[in-house]
Amino acid sequence: MSTYLKQVKRGISSNPSRTILTTLGIMIGIGTVVLVLSAGEGFKSYINAQVDAFGSNTVIIQTSVPASTKSRNSGSDGSANNSASNAVPITTLKNRDVLDMRSLPNVKNSYGAALGQKVVSYGNISKNTFIFGADSNRFDIDKGVIEKGRGYSSDEDRSLAQVAVLGHDIAVDFFGENDPLGKIIRVGEYNFEVIGTYARRGSFGFSNDDEQVFIPITTLQKKILGVDYLFYAVAELSDNTKADATSLDIADVLRRNHYIQDPAKDDFKVQTQAQSLDTFNTILRAVTFLLIAIAAISLLVGGVGVMNIMYVVVTERIGEIGLKKALGAKYNDILYEFLIEAVLLTLLGGVVGVLGGAAGAFLISKVAQSFGFAWAFVVPLWGVVMAISVSMIIGIIFGVFPARNAARMDPIQALNKE
Repeated sequence: MSTYLKQVKRGISSNPSRTILTTLGIMIGIGTVVLVLSAGEGFKSYINAQVDAFGSNTVIIQTSVPASTKSRNSGSDGSANNSASNAVPITTLKNRDVLDMRSLPNVKNSYGAALGQKVVSYGNISKNTFIFGADSNRFDIDKGVIEKGRGYSSDEDRSLAQVAVLGHDIAVDFFGENDPLGKIIRVGEYNFEVIGTYARRGSFGFSNDDEQVFIPITTLQKKILGVDYLFYAVAELSDNTKADATSLDIADVLRRNHYIQDPAKDDFKVQTQAQSLDTFNTILRAVTFLLIAIAAISLLVGGVGVMNIMYVVVTERIGEIGLKKALGAKYNDILYEFLIEAVLLTLLGGVVGVLGGAAGAFLISKVAQSFGFAWAFVVPLWGVVMAISVSMIIGIIFGVFPARNAARMDPIQALNKE
């Protein structure tokens, strides 16, 4: 075996530029696979962090276009018509729904929420930012940490109080190192007293919690938006093992409140955190499969490149092969020499690809973290093992044909060709 390796080392080191070009396709393919798998794990960590922000024992209730309406607004070919009704928001989720679902046996707590956008200013600083409204129970469910001050109370919520809790970044933008508590900011046309600030929370979905202003839901509805409905609601469960049954109970409450008899006409969607994660994982697996399939094309091209170069190597060393066979080298000796060379070439490309993919994943994680995303850098060990194994398999598959050709050469004909 050591003799084979010495010969292979000599063959690889004799032409470094060709070695690099030979393994380039393998490097790119393996690097892409590792990058995709690592980025997928990082994205999972981000989603899990967002789930933890809501609490793993929560159920999310969102407004949704009824299935029957979707089918009516679709053409015969299944495509949606551009009707005005598609743009009409669902306004049936109300504060009453939140109170009623709170009376269910397994619902420990709940809150309703809405979101608007206004210009918020303090002194000569103005920012166009999101205003998040929720009732005071949110502070008991939400996992965010109030760094200074306090959250607003249920009395302040009922009385349409003009009080605000600021996200970390907007508090720093307005007040710097100064104490923001008790200061008055302008939200749209109204003055609000700052009663608290959040510790850094990071981004959630497409919004950044650190740039938001949090106020009582009734204040947002009546004074800022002029509406009486909610965008979504969150229910905290006492026993998470009964999440599915509780989801059905919540759906029954909403159907009763919304006068819905047919579930196909539901104007809401109730989803447990487990269901949310299942949906996300299904989408992530599909996207990952697609990207890996694209990377597989690069691996195939790289394998063909290795095979072609190995044929060239066989042609260049035809005299050497003839001499070795004339001196007693057997079929397997020649076969193993060229096959090991092909495997080591692809293995080298695989190792470099893994390192390159890991470096790319690390860069992505740092960029994501710089934007406030809770994105972990993870390179799954099984992904590395799979990538290295695939590169070796490619070496065997695409190296065996030129190796067999070399091993089958007649020594006299090989020496004559030389």
